[in-house]
Amino acid sequence: MRIMGLDYGSVTVGVAVSDSLGITAQGIEIIRRKQENKLRQTLARIEELAREYQVERIVLGYPKNMNNTIGERAKSSEEFARTLERRTGLPVVLWDERLTTAAAHQVLDMAGTGWKKRREVIDKLAAVVILQGYLDSLPREAE
Repeated sequence: MRIMGLDYGSVTVGVAVSDSLGITAQGIEIIRRKQENKLRQTLARIEELAREYQVERIVLGYPKNMNNTIGERAKSSEEFARTLERRTGLPVVLWDERLTTAAAHQVLDMAGTGWKKRREVIDKLAAVVILQGYLDSLPREAE
């Protein structure tokens, strides 16, 4: 079963997918749009990727405030999740993404990635961190 992870931002969506065993997350692309409210092409691309990778579930980053309250960005993510469910027919899980961007920056720091390259990959890496956190939380069958 493949799972898709999304880091939903105001003008970009980082996309990651799991391997077929649901153990590891890999970043696949960043979907960019010109305006925040223009989602038609973004949704179409997510739908296309879900079909291509035979995704059965979507995990969407949920940007709660550090004090665990729900702000405007989280409300926007809730609305996007409902839209994704209607559009794809797939279940969408909201996953707490607090500090995922910080974790992604830390990984890029350790890799010695410069600021120009960092801007090109940070959203995709944040999607990987979100999805990997979710995958790690799933119970595993005893081997």
